[in-house]
This record gives sequence, structure tokens and C-alpha cells, in this order.
Amino acid sequence: MQAPAAIDVKAVNVVKGLIMDATFKAKSGHPGGAMSSADMAYVLFKDYLRFDPADTTWFGRDRFVLSAGHESMLQYALLYLRGVLAMDDLKQFRQLGSRTPGHPENYETPGVECTTGPLGQGFSMAVGMAVAEEMLRARLGEDMAGHYTYVLSSDGDVQAPVFLGSAALAGLWGLGRLIVLFDKNKVQLASATSVCDATNHVKLFEGLGWHVIDIDGNDHAAIHAALDAARAETAKPTIIIGNTVIAKGAFSMEGKHEAHGAPFKEDEIIATKKRLGLPENETFFAPEDVLAHFRGRFPQLAAARAAWDKTLDDKLAGDAAFEALWREITKPRSERTLSWPVFEPAKAVATRSAWGAALNGLIDQLPLLVGGSADLDPSNMTEKFRDITGIFGKADRLGRSLCFGVREFPMTAIVNGITLHGGLLPFSATFLIFSDYARNALRMAALQRVPALHVYTHDSFYVGEDGPTHEPIEQASSLRLIPNMLVMRPADANETSACVDTALKQTSRPTCLLLTRQNLPILDPAVYPGLKEGVARGGYVLDEAPGGKPDMLLLASGSEVSLAQAAAKLLPEIAIRVVSMPCLELFNEQPEDYKKAVLPPEIAFRYAVEAGRPELWCQYTGSLDRVYGISHFGASAPAGKLADLYGFTPEHLAGKIKEAYAAK
Repeated sequence: MQAPAAIDVKAVNVVKGLIMDATFKAKSGHPGGAMSSADMAYVLFKDYLRFDPADTTWFGRDRFVLSAGHESMLQYALLYLRGVLAMDDLKQFRQLGSRTPGHPENYETPGVECTTGPLGQGFSMAVGMAVAEEMLRARLGEDMAGHYTYVLSSDGDVQAPVFLGSAALAGLWGLGRLIVLFDKNKVQLASATSVCDATNHVKLFEGLGWHVIDIDGNDHAAIHAALDAARAETAKPTIIIGNTVIAKGAFSMEGKHEAHGAPFKEDEIIATKKRLGLPENETFFAPEDVLAHFRGRFPQLAAARAAWDKTLDDKLAGDAAFEALWREITKPRSERTLSWPVFEPAKAVATRSAWGAALNGLIDQLPLLVGGSADLDPSNMTEKFRDITGIFGKADRLGRSLCFGVREFPMTAIVNGITLHGGLLPFSATFLIFSDYARNALRMAALQRVPALHVYTHDSFYVGEDGPTHEPIEQASSLRLIPNMLVMRPADANETSACVDTALKQTSRPTCLLLTRQNLPILDPAVYPGLKEGVARGGYVLDEAPGGKPDMLLLASGSEVSLAQAAAKLLPEIAIRVVSMPCLELFNEQPEDYKKAVLPPEIAFRYAVEAGRPELWCQYTGSLDRVYGISHFGASAPAGKLADLYGFTPEHLAGKIKEAYAAK
């Protein structure tokens, strides 16, 4: 074991001191793993990570993801050494309004690529970033997109099923520029890992198609050698298993699981600082020699950025195809004007089929549209997209279709990572019922303000013969409860196109698109000229009451819009305004005058219908007994039989409305 330079030892110990001081001041945090990971992270940041100290968003930068998000103070300390954060930021660790929250948040802290904390997801998003790098390098060239994606993981992180599912895909796809530093300190929050895990990680990752390097994770020479070998391996992703000791360097807490999730006591910090050669009674110590040493590479990094900028300018000036592609990459999402399929009003079309037609029509319009399905391509209507654009993998870096297998959670997190990387427009697809598997990744998308598109077909009990295991009842409402999430449930093929258009123009929130298996009547644009704008606003007047003076408002979304229209026709004695509500979230954020124009407050009687949980519709009707929904699981039977059984027929709905109206 070759001893590192004294200044590097001092620098790592300074980082450990900052970790201890910040967690102690905050009275919370996770010092143990941050200290055991410090050597690997320091070597990576100081000697390998390519970044522009003046611009944390430089397109050509290496990406670093702290998948072990609880080790956030380690990342913040290194961002301080990079000059991105100030010492006052470290002193405000975990405080309200600070740039150093408890777990890394991409929208709060410059230099943080994605929000992490829920274990396994940071790595999965990093897989998505590495996919984006491979796809863009094949299109732009290595000089523009030849960067690496680095990940710091932990024992608990690697245990997460979403991690393992994503790792299988990374190996399958041969993501050679994905490098994971696995801090294997064999301790987690409650105990040693031995009580819950006996995985042979070398064999596991070799079996998944990874390049595996097993080292002493506190040995700087071994870390350097491993990173060099990882960067030399171009056909496989690399995991560097760094065998470490939790709370490395601590006076009495070294090696103890209690060091994982709580700050050290003051006397432990003083004794540890003495052991590490730090001033015992000085907090937030960061001497100039450490800063100067760490930042010695900054002129080289600035020169690399300048060279990259010049190469970009030269390519833009001399390569028309490159210039057109770069224009696509940098075009603001909100400025895209797209064309959409035309559907014949006389025909009925399932909204999943309309999505498929829209998707296929976007192949040439959006050359950077990529995505795929969780082994449901024929059912999600992504099969033609796959066949035309090609399957991404080792043999085809230009392929735009991603075959995720039965991995809904990894799929969603990977798509989040592709979006966060920038340059591509990704989507995922599966059945709505399986959104439950992906829910935390959907929540993370909303939290991170990631404008990804997640497509869910086979909504409601109309799935039919597959039975209650596959019939979503609560999922639409559940997704609507996620803040900063758009949940769009179009009424027909034309609303579907409008929903996709709206989703692709989002800049800071994801969209869940809920689609039918069964055919639905087409809303004729000639009859409903306000459809596209109405969808973009989340809700609009579809059918006005005779004379424009409604006695009641009838609200619906998705497949129940045509049902509402049919029921209204059976009630000529009541002047009914039918309102289509494809997206409750968009409607609710409209100006008050628009909302009042669609739902006049003076019209007190309102009724809503949707083939799912009814509760959220009470915000418009004011009463649960004025919402017709379903609050029980479905059954295995033809969809029409279930509609009859559950009362989702024009006649039954009209009867329920009439009964409620008479009792108002």
C-alpha cells in the first residue's frame, strides 16, 4: 500500500472535519458513511471528475451522482472545495432555505445532478444519464459527448431491488462510461449488513455483465489504479468495490453502526480531530493549502471547457447536419410546433391506439424522442416505434427504443435520469396498474421537476377479462395526489394528441398519460374547435346546455366523457352542460375567470363521473353523493358486462343524475 501525499491525507481529514462539524451543528445527519467514502470521493473529485468550476451546467461535464444520498455532507464539502458552495452554506446544513438540505436536491444546490436519498434511485438515474451519454455520443461525436457518469453507492443502496434491476440493464447495454464507487463498509443504519445480506458482489456484478474491481477503498493508490482501469474498460460498466470502515478515522465510533445515522458527540469530535491532526477546538476548518491543492487542476479544467466550446463553434459553422441536431437539442420544449394524426369522426378509437399513432407521427418530427415499454410494446402501442427506430444496445447506439423488460421501477427512474441529463425527450410505457411499482420514481420525478412523459395504458375496470389484479381503481386518484404531477386522462383520440402535445411542452413537471384499452367515440374538431386549447387548460365546456343557460354541470374525464354525453341526451328536461376534464391539475391552476366561465359558481348543482375512486371530484361537486365512481375492486369478465354490472351505462347514469337532481 503506497501512502498518499501528506497534503492529500490532510485534505481528506479536513473533509471529515467538515462532515462532523456540520452534522453536529445541525444536530442531525449521517457522518459514518460520509467518512468511510471520503477517500474515494476525494480522489474522484480532485483528480478525475471533469467539470467547469464556473459553470455547473456545462453540457460536456462528467456527471456525478451521490446515490447514497444520506452522505450529503460529503458532497457538500467537496462542492465547497470546488468553489460552488460557500462555508456559510455548510454551516446551514439541514436548515430551512439553505443550499445544503438533508439529502441532495438538484433544484436547491448547484453541482447536484439529481435528488437522491431513496436508495437505489440515484444509481438508476445515473444509468439513465449514461444511456443519454451513449446515445448523444453516437450522434454528436466523442468530442461533444464523451463524458463519464460516476456514482457513489453504499451497502444499502446496492441492496435495493431498483438498483439491481437497473444494473442488469446497464450490463446488457454495455454502458462503458458508467463507473460506480461502492463504499462497502458492511454496516448500515440498524446493524452490520451480515444480518440481512450475504451477497457475493463480485460474482453478482460479473454475472450482470459488469467489470468488477475489488480494492481497499481507503487506499489512494488503489483508488487511482481502479479508476484508471475503469476508464480504460469501454465495453462494460465498472463497479469498484471499495472495502472500507464506517466512520474511518473516528476516535471510538470507527466501525460501529451507530455512526451511520446520528452526529457524533462533542467529545468524540474533539478526540477524532486530534487523531486526524486537525485543530481540536476549531470548527469548519478549511486551510488555504488544502484549498489551493484541491483547486490546482482548475486552470486545466477551464482550458478543457474552452477547447470544448471552440470545437462546438467549429462544428456549428462547418457541419450543417450537426448544427440542425444541436438546434434540436437546445430548442426550448415550450417552443415546439408539432403535427398530429387526423382521426375520422365516424370511427371509434382506443386512446392507447391514438397514442401509438401520435408516437409514430413524432418519429421524424422529434429525432431525439427516445423511450420504451416494460415488455408491453404491442399493448402499449410502442411496437412500431421500436421496429422503426431500432433497439438501443451494444450493437446499435443509434437505436431510440429502450427495451426495459419487466422492470417498471428501474424504467421510470432511468427515464428520469435521461431527462435530467438533457438533450433527449424520453418516455416510458406500461399498464396503469403497474404504476404502483414505479410510484416512488414518479414522486421523485415530480420532486425534481423532471418533465418526463410516463404513459399508462389499460386504465379502469374496462381492462375486463384480466380481472381485478389488472384493473386500476385507485391509481388515477393516487397519482393525482403527487404534487407537481400532471395526470392526463383524455376522452378520445384528439384529446390524446392534445395531451401529448401539452406533456412534451412541459419544462418543470412530469406527466402521467392514462389511456384506454377500449374504443371511444371521436370528438370531431369541426364540432369542438376549442378542444386543443381546452385540453391545455385542463378542462373545458364540451357540450353547452340549450340556450347557454345550464341547470347543472356534468363533469367527466377519459372514457366517461362519452358516457356523460350519452346520459345528458337522455335527460332533455334538464339543461346540462357537459365539461371534459382531462387534467384536474392544469384546470385548477387556471385564472379564476376561466374556471368560473367553465364552472360558474352560481350553478350549484354539479355531478361528476369517472371509472375510479370518486373522492377527488368532490372539490368540484361539493358532495360525494354527486360523484359516480367505483370504490371496490373489479372482476374478470368482458368489459361490457362489467359496465352493466357497475352501472356505467347511459341509462343508469342518467337515472342517478335525475335522482340526485330531484333531491337537490
